[in-house]
Amino acid sequence: MVPVAATEKESRRSDLVAFYHELSDCTKCPLAEGRTNVVFGTGDPDADLMFVGEAPGFNEDQQGKPFVGRAGKLLDQLLGEIGLVRKQVFIANVLKCRPPGNRDPQPLEIEACEGHLFQQIALIQPRVICSLGNFATKLLSGSPQGITRVRGVPQLREIGGRNVFLYPIFHPAAALYTPAMLEQLRADIAALPDLLGQRLPGEEPEPVPEPEPQLAAVGAAGELPPADQLGLF
Repeated sequence: MVPVAATEKESRRSDLVAFYHELSDCTKCPLAEGRTNVVFGTGDPDADLMFVGEAPGFNEDQQGKPFVGRAGKLLDQLLGEIGLVRKQVFIANVLKCRPPGNRDPQPLEIEACEGHLFQQIALIQPRVICSLGNFATKLLSGSPQGITRVRGVPQLREIGGRNVFLYPIFHPAAALYTPAMLEQLRADIAALPDLLGQRLPGEEPEPVPEPEPQLAAVGAAGELPPADQLGLF
């Protein structure tokens, strides 16, 4: 019999792939007219840790993937310092299309796109969401407080129908040009392993795995394929 948890994960992955295809021709706001690609997001569809940035830039619009420029390389570096790689987390943005000239997102654009982000969160079911910078932090926290006032302090929030730790931190793009901000970002990311180890309210403790038989079969029924074999993530 296929384990219930495995079936539920497979269903969420399938729904996320379907959602990816659904958004590939989104026209909910005028940004659709000038984009090259919808930038859906990349990473592990079962990730415990999710990063949410502001909007795609030029490189992201060209490649259809988030955080592929200098800010993305910095984020990869800082993740590496805590023993993580990009394919172990999920990375997305508030907006899925690039604003002209990389200007700030406008309220009507955020309103048109926010449902897409909340749907992603509901399907991925992360335990910790790092909001990168002001726009992501204000949207996901529901508060007007800016990033400089709330960075580095986890907030318990209900997002996507589930309790999560919302963890506001500086956007890597801003930290590229400010050494002091970079060190604060590095310190905040260094605290992530401890935060990921904390239990959310109502969350059951992780079951202690039973010892595997010495001659366990490879590819047992119910085993999920690695995330990077899904083709889209």
